[in-house]
Amino acid sequence: MTEGNFVDYIKIYATSGKGGQGSTHLHREKFVEKGGPDGGDGGRGGHIILRGDRNLWTLFHLKFKRHFRATQGGAGSKSRSTGADGEDVYIDVPLGTIIRDADTDEIIVEITEDKKEVILLEGGKGGLGNWNFRTATHQTPRFAQPGIDGQEGWYRIELKILADVGLVGFPNAGKSTLLSVVTAAKPKIADYAFTTLKPNLGIVEYRNHQTFVMADIPGIIEGAAEGKGLGHRFLRHIERNSVLLFLIPADSNDICNEYEILLNELKKYNPELLDKERLLAISKSDLLDEELKNEIKQTLPKGIETVFISSVTEIGLTELKDKLWKILH
Repeated sequence: MTEGNFVDYIKIYATSGKGGQGSTHLHREKFVEKGGPDGGDGGRGGHIILRGDRNLWTLFHLKFKRHFRATQGGAGSKSRSTGADGEDVYIDVPLGTIIRDADTDEIIVEITEDKKEVILLEGGKGGLGNWNFRTATHQTPRFAQPGIDGQEGWYRIELKILADVGLVGFPNAGKSTLLSVVTAAKPKIADYAFTTLKPNLGIVEYRNHQTFVMADIPGIIEGAAEGKGLGHRFLRHIERNSVLLFLIPADSNDICNEYEILLNELKKYNPELLDKERLLAISKSDLLDEELKNEIKQTLPKGIETVFISSVTEIGLTELKDKLWKILH
């Protein structure tokens, strides 16, 4: 999945189908006098249905189709025949998708299960045929109900990535490099800040063919919750992660201070993020000898487990996987 193909926010306009017209047919048959009303009901209009798909990782497939319209129900006919239902329209979305009303910003539904179907807009009910309106005093009604109109509206679809482990760190902390080493993902890697402009996902292979999903979230800077840098656009992806892996390079001027800044940005965005399990990895540890490593250990943040790693030389990566797997299970 390339950065250009990653789409995590779209706005759509959806319209469900109108119900079909009820029939006003009167029974006509040779040798049958006054056959009476036999008009059938109209069919319901088509629904707009959201459906979870675990094989999707982005909303890119919806990027160029913003309008969804279901078909109208068929009209009723003679012999009390009900009209055909309108054709439903399915909108497939990745797991972790939230649908909001674009006008009120209210969350309508969250899709977190594969194949789960939720009706976003119900089709209009079909009108009743004249057969339903016959009475002892009005035996030949020549009227029927029209179908009920469908619903319509603007909706925002937002994706929050479902991943077991989310990488949190400043730009150039080595998140993309780590992801490229422990998974088959091929994120963009360069020696300048904000190389990663979109989240990247990868599957980490563990012992006995077991796996877990790791997500590289674009770099956070101080003030991200107020919109600085890439802003808080991608912070919402962290909300779905089970474990937050903080990545701070060994050549940082103050590891403890950087950790506190990152923690503070998450807190300002959503205090509930601090309730998640956390692990701190000191990246680029191949730059350290044992003496420097021991000095750094004296200044590390309290209350969080730490592991020294190097994605280039693969130092500590097995230990890192072990710790993450233990936390996840």
